Amino acid sequence: MTANPLLGVVFHWLGGLASASFYVPYRGVKRWSWEIYWLTGGIFSWLLAPWFFASIQTNDLLGVLSRAPTPTLIWPVIFGMLWGFGGLTYGLTMRYLGLSLGMAVVLGLCTVFGTLIPPIFQGDFAAKLLDSPSGNIILLGLAVTLAGIIVVAMAGARKDAALSAEQKAAAISEFNFRKGVAVAVFSGIMSSCFAFGLAAGEPIKAISAAAGTGPLWSGLPILCLVMFGGLITNAVWCTWLIARNGSAGEWFGRAAAGATAPASESTGAGAAAAFEPGHIGSEPVRAGRPPMLANYLLCAIAGTLWYFQFFFYTMGESQMGRFGFSSWTLHMASIIIFGTLWGFAFLEWKGAATRVRAMVWAGVGLLVFATVIIGYGNMLAA
Repeated sequence: MTANPLLGVVFHWLGGLASASFYVPYRGVKRWSWEIYWLTGGIFSWLLAPWFFASIQTNDLLGVLSRAPTPTLIWPVIFGMLWGFGGLTYGLTMRYLGLSLGMAVVLGLCTVFGTLIPPIFQGDFAAKLLDSPSGNIILLGLAVTLAGIIVVAMAGARKDAALSAEQKAAAISEFNFRKGVAVAVFSGIMSSCFAFGLAAGEPIKAISAAAGTGPLWSGLPILCLVMFGGLITNAVWCTWLIARNGSAGEWFGRAAAGATAPASESTGAGAAAAFEPGHIGSEPVRAGRPPMLANYLLCAIAGTLWYFQFFFYTMGESQMGRFGFSSWTLHMASIIIFGTLWGFAFLEWKGAATRVRAMVWAGVGLLVFATVIIGYGNMLAA
């Protein structure tokens, strides 16, 4: 199958839309603690969806994995566990900074690490980027991407400085710029490990293709491994929170034990308040019986959307040819674009000055332009 960079960009944008939208259903979950709805949705995103779609689209899935060398199976899981720490704090970033600003900061770091480190690690950075016109164009696109991220982040900082505490709370109830940026830095660095996990499992693609799997789906078995690693990290942390807070009964319709302080600091690894009484747990939970069917359905949708970003990512990467490493930049930029749109839809920028909102859209425009540049670089390579 001949590479088609334009189709690859479309797939990456679909993945970006899914990623930017995954947190939206969680906003509708009622009277469930954070650890309950996060783990419920995570079972769909890290376990059920990866294995379901891989088993459908991969010829002899278990046979493919059994024929892979042991290191090729282990390293994606390890990188997935590290990525899991980024996923834990990713949701926190949305709560402290909002969808648009939070995604810009986190994914900016993901873009840098996830795009540049794999070719450096593989020893072909110069050959792919420095010694070819297409590689130079891709580097230019990456620079424009970073410029767009910086512009969006600057707009968020100016918004933070201009709004009163009441205005911030009205838009984002737990808005905290300093805390949000600190969590976002940690999340962005750890989240980039997903790209390393995919690179470590690259030989599995050849085994899958040899088994008769089409090029669009040959990367799905790797997702099973990386996301299983993410499941381990998230499940361990959520289980600890559930035991600490006694919230397991919420899965069976029991009313929450009581309102808790916004203790999501506990999900930010290394946070000083993580182990303080009253800071372990979740969002404030109102008393009353949870709407069980709606909660499970919303978590299933959120978890499946979270998985679909990588489902489309592997499809897009399969169309990028030898410059597949730039897929990560395209993926991150598209998430920021759609995340910013959601931020405006939820009125997170309500009350911000006109020039600040114009700065946000200027940053988004740079990201769109960067996507075009990178896509053009890939077309030249193809």
